[in-house]
Amino acid sequence: MARPRTTLTVQRTEWLSPHLIRVHLGGPGFAAFQTNGFTDSYVKFIFDREGIEVLRTYTVRSVDAAAGEIAADFVYHGAEGIAGPWAAEAKPGDTIDLYGPGGAYAPRADADWHLLAGDESALPAIAAALEAMGADTVGKVFIEVAGPDDELPLHKPDGVELTWLHRGTEAPGEVLAETVRNAPWDDGRVQVFIHGEAQAVMHDLRRYVRRERNVPAEWAASISGYWRRGRTEEGFREWKAELKAQEPASAAS
Repeated sequence: MARPRTTLTVQRTEWLSPHLIRVHLGGPGFAAFQTNGFTDSYVKFIFDREGIEVLRTYTVRSVDAAAGEIAADFVYHGAEGIAGPWAAEAKPGDTIDLYGPGGAYAPRADADWHLLAGDESALPAIAAALEAMGADTVGKVFIEVAGPDDELPLHKPDGVELTWLHRGTEAPGEVLAETVRNAPWDDGRVQVFIHGEAQAVMHDLRRYVRRERNVPAEWAASISGYWRRGRTEEGFREWKAELKAQEPASAAS
């Protein structure tokens, strides 16, 4: 079934860090927005590029039903891209259409521990997952950002260890992949959520979790790339299709 198309109005924006902008959206269209209960809930924003509709996928950071708003965080790297520059220039009263929400992941209470890892693109979903966890939840979280100025205050259970990673001049995902591989692996049943730059996540960490750590698909189903370095979202979708066609079913899962 096709996801509904909704028109939302910019209420306000805020800079969370030098590279992250939060846009609050609401207005009359919020009444048609239906939440789905997933902490990786996402929407596809629709941008008009000279009469052509271009979609960009973003996680819903939060939903405030009382205020009639959703919030979405946009990574900003100057004039590069479509969505980031839009968020930087957005002002109250602007409108934008979107499809969604979709989603598939939420923390399971029956997991013995949780492993969450990602970069800036996965930060909203990780933050939402941490807020949804019970007070007695345990786990490990690794978040790669450009530098210390991009760290954000996050609410998490006391038993969840949070590690910020600074990539500096390294390629996106390399520090994250190396750190997760070298981190101690706890006993018990783990639920895994890893998203970020696709080469690091899909070629490295997914294989590590599924093959080397033997985590079954039921508990490691949410491991995938959110973006691919050097590719637009359209090019990234093509890259994922090519990867799926090249890999055997056991490796792609």
